[in-house]
Amino acid sequence: MGVVEAKEIAAIVDRHGREASKLLPILQETQRRYGYLPEEAMQQIADALSLPVAKVFGVATFYSLFAVAPKGQHIIRVCENAPCHLRGAEEVFAALREELGIQPGETTADGLFTLEQTSCLGVCGVAPVMMVDEVVYGNLTPTRVREIIANYRRAAVGE
Repeated sequence: MGVVEAKEIAAIVDRHGREASKLLPILQETQRRYGYLPEEAMQQIADALSLPVAKVFGVATFYSLFAVAPKGQHIIRVCENAPCHLRGAEEVFAALREELGIQPGETTADGLFTLEQTSCLGVCGVAPVMMVDEVVYGNLTPTRVREIIANYRRAAVGE
């Protein structure tokens, strides 16, 4: 997504205002721009809002929708709550880890996928479930998971 440019961060801050109460929308826009919150950007935001960088980093790491490291093109979130767990989420999760070759919180070497666990996706009726970006997949099996991942991989290479 590119190198952090001070003038770009300054423009984001200026759009929202230089008050500490504007930190969340500033972080949201910065993440939309870079795909995550680079350390250099957080330092510039802290300076612009006259906040300690530790405060900015603390907010960025508290909220699960913020990322302080680059993520994959597609974010896969797997529900680990009781309904999904009881209906086979562990087998689904094992298939994902095997298919992607990564553990939760990691990104594939090709930068295509980041794997995350989440507490609930709100669609318990079709458990077990996962969400890829904003698309929810329910009634999953290990075989279905492999098909879904294969479809995303094919799309990535333009098949």
